[in-house]
Amino acid sequence: MENFVFYNPVKILFGKGQIANVAAEIPADAKILITYGGGSIKANGVYDQVKSALAGRNVFEFGGIEPNPHFETLMKAVELIRKEGIDFLLAVGGGSVSDGTKFIAAAVPFVGDPWDILAKGAAVTAALPMGVVLTLPATGSEMNPTSVITKSETQQKLYFASPLVFPKFSVLDPETTFSLPPRQISNGIVDAFTHVMEQYLTYPVNAPLQDRMAESILKTLISEGPKTLANPTDYDARANLVWSATMALNGLIAVGVPQDWTTHMIGHELTALHGLDHAQTLAIVLPNTLTIKRDCKWQKLLQYADRVWDIVGGSEAERVDAAITKTRDFFESVGVRTRLSDYGVGVETIPAVIKNLEKHGMIALGENKDVNLQAVEKILALCA
Repeated sequence: MENFVFYNPVKILFGKGQIANVAAEIPADAKILITYGGGSIKANGVYDQVKSALAGRNVFEFGGIEPNPHFETLMKAVELIRKEGIDFLLAVGGGSVSDGTKFIAAAVPFVGDPWDILAKGAAVTAALPMGVVLTLPATGSEMNPTSVITKSETQQKLYFASPLVFPKFSVLDPETTFSLPPRQISNGIVDAFTHVMEQYLTYPVNAPLQDRMAESILKTLISEGPKTLANPTDYDARANLVWSATMALNGLIAVGVPQDWTTHMIGHELTALHGLDHAQTLAIVLPNTLTIKRDCKWQKLLQYADRVWDIVGGSEAERVDAAITKTRDFFESVGVRTRLSDYGVGVETIPAVIKNLEKHGMIALGENKDVNLQAVEKILALCA
């Protein structure tokens, strides 16, 4: 097992009615900015719950944060915060709202152009405190220090991470997710599944606990994902999905093990260029990344086949093939298509993706840093 340092200070308030406890987690004299997306929280009752919990507090609002949050939009929130002297942020929404709010938190005290945090890796030395009320299980952003932001002007999708943007707390009430449309639940299942795969399906380093934890999340998603799609108000199934998505990317299964993230880096470019949902890009890219890099991942693919999919018969090559096929079939079974052509995107996008990866310095991806631009081209060719 590799050396590691693990730190995660996020307090989780899980279960029914937990939004009512938000006020106790925020300083009494704070000027609070509620951030949210397109307004679905006003239709599903979450907004009213948050406002009720914060009754009598000094509260401002900023809505309209997009899926794949736009730098340009977020900077408007930064202006508002600086003008009003706001000192606490409460993200109410899914991963995009949480990611966007993390960037806002870091951008407010930043000296210079905040885009440098993403484009130049400028150090985050201060950030406003924030909390999260989660309404969409997918990204794990509610319990990690990472944020992915899109600059629509230049079609760039970049990320940053800083321990200073860990949420102080996150409320996970599965009932707040009951009204989500099937597409968003399907995306969440694929997103969480792929997050686990990026950390698990690399090469063995004798870390059986991390492996078993990762496998348990994958098997839970396989069993509970279809249940919650079939019955959106099944509290138990939805609770398991919500917690699996959080556990998939809160850092716990990543400790002491190599990580890949090739699929995510390619996927970010597809989203930036074509506006595809993040999870759609992951469903397209992951099976083909596994195919192209199968030799490097051979032992873990065999372990994945056995422990996650119960594939034990046939030759090693047949088991590896079957595990990759099962992965693709699972994504399709929960309603996320797995080919570029399913979304009207052709092979002509490949040079643009390659160019953007090169521009962003993404020229040696994967757990072995051996996924070069030629390998990316092969992966994308299979995605067609």
